[in-house]
Amino acid sequence: MSFTKKFYVADTHFCHNNILSMQPRSFSTIEEHDEAMVARWNSVVGIDDIVYHLGDFAFSLSERADRVRWIFGRLNGRKRLCIGNHDLRHGELHPTIADLPWDKRPEGFLFAEDEGQKLVLAHYAQRSWQWERKGGWHFYGHSHGNLPGVGRSRDVGVDLPDVDFTPRTFRELTRGMA
Repeated sequence: MSFTKKFYVADTHFCHNNILSMQPRSFSTIEEHDEAMVARWNSVVGIDDIVYHLGDFAFSLSERADRVRWIFGRLNGRKRLCIGNHDLRHGELHPTIADLPWDKRPEGFLFAEDEGQKLVLAHYAQRSWQWERKGGWHFYGHSHGNLPGVGRSRDVGVDLPDVDFTPRTFRELTRGMA
């Protein structure tokens, strides 16, 4: 019998050429970057697992819509999106992102339970969150490792050393945290 696992990740920036120099990321081309992340994703995520993506799934959405759909279709798991700034166009969910077969409708905030713990998921870091004083956790993206967590909060972006361009479990992400 297999069990559904839950994973968390943010800021994949598929198809985003400039991300390689902005962060920087150690890939020669955006195609190498994207293929490495697809391989790492599929090495840990099973078909029926759930992946909470905390925003900035892809970039250059209009110009590379077919490639974004192709990448999405190759990623294992049931994918749920917490909307990031690069997932929007003129304040609305970009049509390319909106048309992907997400497991649930993309939202600005997501709530989850994992290993008996309550989580608040958002693209942007919160300094106070629901259940914070009752042991709840907060995972976020956007800051690319430049904004340290507070208490039981942390960045789950792919460019953090312990995330290493791979979706991670609650246990992996909270190891060593209070």
